[in-house]
This record gives sequence, structure tokens and C-alpha cells, in this order.
Amino acid sequence: MPPQLQNGLNFSAKVIQGTLDSLPQTVREFVENSAKLCQPDHIHICDGSEEENRQLLDHMEEHGMVKRLKKYNNCWLALTDPRDVARIESKTVIITQEQRDTVPIPKTGLSQLGRWMSEEDFEKAFNARFPGCMAGRTMYVIPFSMGPLGSPLSKIGIELTDSPYVVASMRIMTRMGTPILEALGDGEFVKCLHSVGCPLPLKKPLVNNWACNPELTLIAHLPDRREIISFGSGYGGNSLLGKKCFALRMASRLAKEEGWLAEHMLILGITDPEGQKKYFAAAFPSACGKTNLAMMSPTLPGWKIECVGDDIAWMKFDQQGNLRAINPENGFFGVAPGTSVKTNPNAIRTIQQNTIFTNVAATSDGGIYWEGIDQPLAPGVRVTSWRNKEWTPEDGKLPLVVVVLHPTGATCLGQMLRGLSALPVVGEPCAHPNSRFCTPASQCPIIDPAWEDPQGVPIEGIIFGGRRPAGVPLVYEALSWQHGVFIGAAMRSEATAAAEHRGKVIMHDPFAMRPFFGYNFGKYLAHWLSMAQRPAAKLPKIFHVNWFRKDKEGKFLWPGFGENSRVLEWMFHRIDGEGGAKLTAIGYIPEGDSLDLKGLGGVSLEELFDISKEFWEKEVEDVHKYLEEQVNADLPYEIEREILALKQRISQM
Repeated sequence: MPPQLQNGLNFSAKVIQGTLDSLPQTVREFVENSAKLCQPDHIHICDGSEEENRQLLDHMEEHGMVKRLKKYNNCWLALTDPRDVARIESKTVIITQEQRDTVPIPKTGLSQLGRWMSEEDFEKAFNARFPGCMAGRTMYVIPFSMGPLGSPLSKIGIELTDSPYVVASMRIMTRMGTPILEALGDGEFVKCLHSVGCPLPLKKPLVNNWACNPELTLIAHLPDRREIISFGSGYGGNSLLGKKCFALRMASRLAKEEGWLAEHMLILGITDPEGQKKYFAAAFPSACGKTNLAMMSPTLPGWKIECVGDDIAWMKFDQQGNLRAINPENGFFGVAPGTSVKTNPNAIRTIQQNTIFTNVAATSDGGIYWEGIDQPLAPGVRVTSWRNKEWTPEDGKLPLVVVVLHPTGATCLGQMLRGLSALPVVGEPCAHPNSRFCTPASQCPIIDPAWEDPQGVPIEGIIFGGRRPAGVPLVYEALSWQHGVFIGAAMRSEATAAAEHRGKVIMHDPFAMRPFFGYNFGKYLAHWLSMAQRPAAKLPKIFHVNWFRKDKEGKFLWPGFGENSRVLEWMFHRIDGEGGAKLTAIGYIPEGDSLDLKGLGGVSLEELFDISKEFWEKEVEDVHKYLEEQVNADLPYEIEREILALKQRISQM
């Protein structure tokens, strides 16, 4: 006898695509229990097909949720409720029995390294939100794989959602559909439950036909139960649960238990003129140039860069001691403003088809537009802003040329707009600073041939970086693995538009993971340090870069973009034991002419590599204070030792 709903209907009667019988038993139980709780009108088991995707997009177009962009092939625009535009750190929590399993207990105040919620408080919050939340809507069952299907590094999830926008986006961002269920069988999976929190009939009208419930938004992770539960937001990282929720917060905890690393890092391959290739992983805070670096067009003759991923890396040492990395994602979820033919020509080529844009401006000829796109509008073409209003460049009244010339692009525009938003003369941007393109990685013209290799690619260098206008040199190399881990822990950068912060504040962002740690950061540091004890581990060299240093006039000292290949060339040679380097208090910097500046005028190496004793005394004090206060009793002694050693080296400058 089929299972009964409380109202006497059986589940099978609600299924409008697929069959419950086709689901593995544990998946079926998850679907039925969630349907019983959320009370959807229909259940749709996603097969991931082209036909299904077309029907969903047509359905959304019909209901005014997306608009077709006729200038491109199969491209769409969604405009959100202005209250649902970014990750919401203040409403993103991790639930564990003990607070200290999630975050270190700080000396004073609240932890800045994650938000813990007790099991009791979560149960109350859950019960106040989910019963009946999908009434009148369809529950979509999305089977998805993070990583190439069948890779020993991949993981499977099942997301249940009442948002067709989430289904269409997850089809781009993950491997999704029937093949995943077949591969899963009776195996383990992460349970992901998402609702926009707007049961039908609506209590109040939607803005932009975008369903969300900002007052009750909550994004919760239950690592002990392998569950992610999200309510109230339809936007990006809050609703595409494979992204930051699974690929970083949940996966970092799994990685700790299973002996690997889940990191907020791009992966790129770089080939020298002789055909020798190396792979790098690099961590930068959101909207800080990751996508631009991952898709760089190098200016150095004969050098080639190829992209494995632009945001997340899962890395594990193989039996030969190589650190192997996969990109667990299947698409790019990139920040649109600042992306142009100049800053990232490969991204512009990638997004010409099969792309979902969110909160960018639309042109009357069926195209898209944003700040820093660097393309003149054709005569007579009108622009409608992300707020669905007529917009002209006059409405912006922003010094956009400054933004367009920014060295890493993707982009400081968000910070600029937010930082300037209090000034009376500043107008309204046509695109939201955190507007996005969601596009298949396979369309990238420089996608690496090994990007879907189930074994992963061998990482030989790890790069940390941030946006530092003063004091931090263009590049330096760590003295050891332990020193490199400290450099990651000490990362600081100007705040990002991808979260809800405002203004240009220098924030601590260790490993670019501050909003994404799935467990206690002190234990995370210990886990990184433990990699040095792996038998036969070939530890990658660790570097730190800063493309953003400015001179006294506030002008950037380094041209950035494709010229960053010159810095990668130096790292490449350093890994091979070549390339001149000079020992300084903070690490090795390029010596003499070891950084190739041929054909590059007006660059002052003296200013780019100036290491001021006064600046670094304050820097190390700030970092020490932050780690002592925030990580407190969980700070590994090796990090304490690195801080003291750095202080000593600076004192001898």
C-alpha cells in the first residue's frame, strides 16, 4: 500500500515527472518526509534533460520570473526582490552539539569565524518555518554531483526546492539528473532542503515576481546529519545549495574527517613556451579577481593559461604524494560588473549562450549591460536597470573609467558603489554590484583539457591574495609550509559586495574562508598543518600576491589583468628551483630582474616591493591580536611560533 499523507492522498498522486519507485530507498524517504512536512501540490523528479530545462524556462518566462534575452542563444535574465540580492552571513548558521565544534570561543564578544546555533534553537526555527511552506507549489527533486561523476573526489547531494530558478541554475552549476541517481544507488548523499518560504495563495504581492521571505531567511548546516536546510531566500549561494553550503561549509567538515581539503580557490593550469605545465590553486575573497585570474589571457609571449575552476577546489594527496584537485562545480557563478572584453575576454566569450543572468541591466535590443562592461550603447538603445526602471548613463554619474581600469576586474565596483552610496551626488547603478552570470564551464574557450579528469590535476603552487592598497608587496613566497599556513591565516582584504557588508573596510579573511568554514577555524588550521606530516607528501610552494597596491596619488602601481602572468612566471620558476629570490623578513621576493618586465613601462619595482618596518610591525600586531582574540585556546602552537618568528625578523629590519 502506498504511503499516506495526513490528508489521505498518497505521494505518487502528486508526482508529475518521474516515479518515486525509481528513487533509491533513502532518497525516497527524504522526499516523502519532506513532502509530508512542506505540503507541496506536486513533486517533480528532475532528469536533467534539455527538454526539461526548456520547459522550466518557458514556465518561468510565462510567469514573469525570467525574461528571454533575444540577442543571445538561450540566455535569460532574472530580477530579484531588492531585499534578496546577496549571501546573508548574519542568517547563515552551523548547528552542532557544542559551540566549540563550529567556532573557537573568542576571548570577548561574538565569533567572526562563523555563526553557531544550538540544536534546540534550530528545531524551534525549523518548526516555525517549514510546515506547509510549499503549499500550492511544486517540489523539485534535484539529484546532483559535486565533481565529475565517478571521481573518487566527488560527492552526491539531493536538493529539494520549490524554485524552478534553482533547478535551472543547479543544472548549470552541478552535474544533475537521472545519471546521478543511477550512480548513487544505496550510497551516501547530503540532504539539501530549500524553500523560498512563500506558500500559495500569497499573503502579499511579489516584487519582480521573485518569491522570497527576507524576514524569516535562515541558511542552516547540520554537518553531523549531513543536512543543509535553507529558507526564505531564492538568491545564489543561499539557494543553490551545492555551492558555498555544500562545496565549502559541509565539504570542509567532510574533508577534515576524511583527510582532504575543501577550499575557496580557483584552479588554473599554466604552460611555459617549452610546453611544461603546472597547476596552481589560489584563494581570494569573493569578487576580488578570482574569475579574472582563472581565465587570464597572458601577455607574456609563448605562455598559456587554462582554467579548471574559478571558485572552489577539492584537494587530496594521492598515493604518490601529489596534491590532486578537482573543481567540484560544473559552471561559473561570476560577478558581472567590471567584466569586459578588456578585463576578462574569456568570460565574455563564455556567457554568450546558455546563461542565466541575475540583477544585471537589460538593453532594448535584447542584450545585457552593467557598470564596467566597456561597450558603448548603440544609438537608440535604451537600458532598463536591475530595479526594472528606465536608466541612462547620466543616472549613474559615477567615475566608471576608474573602475574599468582596475587591475583585477571582477570587481571592486561593488565596494566602490557601496562606499560611495552615502554621497549625495552618486546616482543609481544600472546593475546590482553583486549581479551575476551563471554559465556552463564547458563553454569557456580556455577550459583546461583535464578539468573533468576524475583523478584531479596535480597542484604545485598555492596562492593567497587580497586587496591591500598599502604595505603588502606584489608577490612573496612563504619560507616553509607552516609559514605558508600562517600567511593564509593572516589574509586581510577590503570587504566584498558578495555579502551584506558596506564600505571599504580592511577585513580579516583567513584563507578567504571566513564566511565558509564548516567547523572550528583553530582545528581547520591544525588540519592544514597536519598535511606536512603526510608520508611522501609533495607539499606545494605557497605564495601571497597583491595586485592592488597604490602610490601616494592613489593610482595602482601594477597594471594587472594579463600582466599578472609575469608574477605567475616567477612562481613557476621558483617551483622548479630557478628564478632569483631575495630573502626578506616576510618571505622571498623576486631578486633583480627575475620578474620579467620586458615591454612594461612605468612600473616601479622599488614601490611595488617596498617592505616598511613600521607597516609590518602594525600588520603583525593586528594579525596577532585577531588570532589571539578570535581563535583563542584553539590557535595551534605552530601558528604562535610563526607569529613570534615574524615579529623577530621584522624587529631586525
